[in-house]
Amino acid sequence: MESCPGAASLVERKFHVLVGVTGSVAALKLPFLVSKLLDIPGMWKHRSDPVLHVDLRRWADLMLVAPLDANTLGKVASGICDNLLTCVIRAWDRSKPLIFCPAMNTVMWEHPLTAQQMDQLKAFGYVEIPCVDKKLVCGDQGLGAMAEVETIVEKVKEVLSQHSNVQQS
Repeated sequence: MESCPGAASLVERKFHVLVGVTGSVAALKLPFLVSKLLDIPGMWKHRSDPVLHVDLRRWADLMLVAPLDANTLGKVASGICDNLLTCVIRAWDRSKPLIFCPAMNTVMWEHPLTAQQMDQLKAFGYVEIPCVDKKLVCGDQGLGAMAEVETIVEKVKEVLSQHSNVQQS
């Protein structure tokens, strides 16, 4: 926590982080990611009954979409909301942070549509944690792998700390 400015303020308040998961193979990291997110002071420790997309939006202080696959990226950039995740994102209160972690094959990442769609999400005010260059599960080498769990967790801590400072001002 020493590397996170304002970490003391995180302990004073409980945070609700809604994690969205898409069909990328990087979803294999989800149990480890959630486990590490639960180590953040003030983080929720239990699950509640299923709720609708608006209730989830109201409940969460921050939304993390990790991984964000090419399919869901395209849907969100176009305003399509045909499942619970895309409905929550469409209903998201843009005064609250939404962080996304793209993950897809290198060729998909390099497609011109991806850059346009990424720009659209950033124009909505969403925060990107960039993908990384590595050997992908498919065997290709290049950009497209989801950021490391530690990187994601540190960014969530940073954004929560900044967001709590803004709300207390």
